[in-house]
Amino acid sequence: MARISGIELNDNWKIDYALTRIKGIGWPTSKRILSLLKFDLTKRIKDLTSEELNKITTKLEEMPTEGDLIRRVRGNITRLQTIGSYRGLRHSKGLPVRGQRTKTNARTKRGKRKTVGAFKKEILAKQTTSAPSK
Repeated sequence: MARISGIELNDNWKIDYALTRIKGIGWPTSKRILSLLKFDLTKRIKDLTSEELNKITTKLEEMPTEGDLIRRVRGNITRLQTIGSYRGLRHSKGLPVRGQRTKTNARTKRGKRKTVGAFKKEILAKQTTSAPSK
């Protein structure tokens, strides 16, 4: 198990896939890093030497990953909230930020559906049965 940027990478994984397990690195970034370092994309983690691992880690230190990236994103969100921008207000209310509709979708942000006003017949039926008859 190789350890890069604080993440344990499985020995059987191909190197291009293994780099995508690090937060902040996707497929395009992984392929770009490996092409800059002139690594074979079909190579597995267990086949890498310690020198090659060091090259990868030094290249990854140039870009924000893992905790550094999370802190930067959280800082951007708090900045938007403190200046009172529309996006900041949407973040603080827990609603979609980028213009998505909320009338019918956005269930993951708004939570489980709450039925409103559908129990009127049941309540009326209970009241009429419990009311004393003259």
